[in-house]
Amino acid sequence: MSAHRQHTRGTRLLTGALVAAALGAGTFGAVSATASTPNAPERARTTAAPASAVAERDTHRTRHLTADAAARAAQAALKAAREDGRRVTVAVVDRNGNTIAVLRGDGAGPQSYQSAERKAYTAASWNAPTSELVKRLESTPNLKDIPGTLFLGGGVPVAADGTPIAGIGVAGAPSGALDEEYARAGAAVLATD
Repeated sequence: MSAHRQHTRGTRLLTGALVAAALGAGTFGAVSATASTPNAPERARTTAAPASAVAERDTHRTRHLTADAAARAAQAALKAAREDGRRVTVAVVDRNGNTIAVLRGDGAGPQSYQSAERKAYTAASWNAPTSELVKRLESTPNLKDIPGTLFLGGGVPVAADGTPIAGIGVAGAPSGALDEEYARAGAAVLATD
């Protein structure tokens, strides 16, 4: 039994010494790290590549519809629908399908919100009105399986210098043709600005 106790004391002494050494090393490392901190930003500045290092040929510039323009377009589309007594939702998305603005008219159905966004996304993705894209389903029916798209009339693209920059989608009127008419009213406001 006494041999066991001696072993236990020896183990304790060894463990204590290791803990003390680890704490000492940690403290030394912390002091060492603190001492070198003032020079760290200087090293980062000298080793980081400047932003101008990227060649112009390796970049691509894009144009985007502003939030104000998207709101004006959505309001114009909603106003056109309201004047016809229609309860719709209008969505405006950017070229990448990110929603910029959504206006849900008074009394618009709950499904109209998502449908308007998907029509806008579809129009922006293919740079074509969704009523034209519906015709493509006859020859390529699996297009409708692409996530986030909706091949129903009511979406129109918005372009700047021939390049698609956004899409406007309207949903909730009794037909896709009416939805698209209202979406075109929203796009028309942008053409006159």
